[in-house]
Amino acid sequence: MITAENLHKRYGAKTAVDGISFQLQPGKVTGFLGPNGSGKSTTMRMGVGLDRPTSGSITIDGKPYAQHKAPMRTVGAVLDAGATHPGRTGKAHLKALAATHKISNKRVQEVIDLTGLGEAAGKRIKGYSLGMNQRLGIAAALLGDPAVLIFDEPVNGLDPEGVRWVRRLARDMAAEGRTVFFSSHLMSEMSQTADHLIVLGRGRLIADAPIHELLDAEDQQVLVRTEQAADLANALSADGVTITHLDAETLKVGGLDPRIIGRRALDTQVVLHELAPQETSLEDQYMKLTGDHVEYRSGGTTQEATQQEATQQEVTQ
Repeated sequence: MITAENLHKRYGAKTAVDGISFQLQPGKVTGFLGPNGSGKSTTMRMGVGLDRPTSGSITIDGKPYAQHKAPMRTVGAVLDAGATHPGRTGKAHLKALAATHKISNKRVQEVIDLTGLGEAAGKRIKGYSLGMNQRLGIAAALLGDPAVLIFDEPVNGLDPEGVRWVRRLARDMAAEGRTVFFSSHLMSEMSQTADHLIVLGRGRLIADAPIHELLDAEDQQVLVRTEQAADLANALSADGVTITHLDAETLKVGGLDPRIIGRRALDTQVVLHELAPQETSLEDQYMKLTGDHVEYRSGGTTQEATQQEATQQEVTQ
């Protein structure tokens, strides 16, 4: 279990984490989301003692990381895939880590096999790709067979097979009763991996809920196609129902179950060509949650873009 209580972290005048509290339960994969600069990596670093909180606390199974007598047997973390000695082989790196906790060479070979390092384990780390460095980092995190796993962007640099493998690994570890804390910017991957989501924005907690609750947070939208769109819209009009005319034959209806729409169409003798519930994607929900909390935006603002277009038109004229 990972517990944060009123956790703050400041670097001079910069507040990286601003009073967040949460509790991560065993047996679940908790996804950690937020824009760049939102405080995700800082929170994870405080969790494993690499950064000290300015105030508040974050504990693993009731104690700060540094107070665990054998921390590798309690927590396995992947925070920086490049934090290795480039001159060592992957296997030598793992053996050195294992020696600090009296972990057997047999276990070293087990995690090499589990992570697919294979023959690469006998090669020097300086020749590793980013994906192989990620596998090595995951192997190191698993050495002590810990009950808590903290993965910061573990699929970065992995090929599709590797991404799928990390997803299965996270799910399998949680199914064994472990606490899995997993950050990623790949929304499609997070939607298939996480049971619960924590979302930060500018260092503050903006969501802490099961993933299905976030995806069901809005009224279901239903796409309807019919040559009698106006007639159907009149039949569906009621308090709490939203109807958007996408074109002459297409409606988007919110606030009504598709079965009710179908029955209303039948009652009014409207022929339907399509009746399709529209699922809310995790990416859509994430963008809505974090829209006002993005510190670094791509391109200029809408106003700036409009001014640039006007300038270009004047130059063209």
